[in-house]
Amino acid sequence: MQVEFWYEFASTYSYPAAMRVERAAAEAGVDLVWRPFLLGPIFGAQGWNDSPFNIYPAKGKYMWRDMARLCADAGLTLKEPVRFPQNGLKAARLALLGQHEGWGPEFSRRVYLANFAEQKDISDEAVLSGILSALGLDAAALTARANEPAHKERLKAQTEAAIAKGIFGAPSFVVGDELFWGNDRLEAALQWAKR
Repeated sequence: MQVEFWYEFASTYSYPAAMRVERAAAEAGVDLVWRPFLLGPIFGAQGWNDSPFNIYPAKGKYMWRDMARLCADAGLTLKEPVRFPQNGLKAARLALLGQHEGWGPEFSRRVYLANFAEQKDISDEAVLSGILSALGLDAAALTARANEPAHKERLKAQTEAAIAKGIFGAPSFVVGDELFWGNDRLEAALQWAKR
């Protein structure tokens, strides 16, 4: 059975998950599918116009401290973005293209590093183009494809699929009909997939 890794580029806990999910799945002998989506429509349906980490200051303070501990333990650099949450729409469109072309996982990891380790603006096409170019990809052609109306609809459909699966936050891991929410649930999802 496979594990679907549902992630959003603005999601803090998706950062450490993205940096370890591929290795963990390989070690467990479980197939992995990367699924970029958008949390904004899901939060909007709950009446939130911002991240719950901004809406509830105590929760936000805890999250940043917890992220500092997690990243230190994982050997990951963490620098709080200048703006949080950042708009990951353009990055998600590109990652969705990469999902079917083999470069999606590495692109996604580099977007997370740009956001949470390098304090870059991941809504800036120049930042995303730089990541694509560093991967040896045609940034202009991929950006044009990502902005085509049909592809925009594919990302919308992917987000609707997340909602249909009961996903309410990121990262989420789906194994069949089972949902596991949070970076700390990755191992449980992998174990479930091996049943």
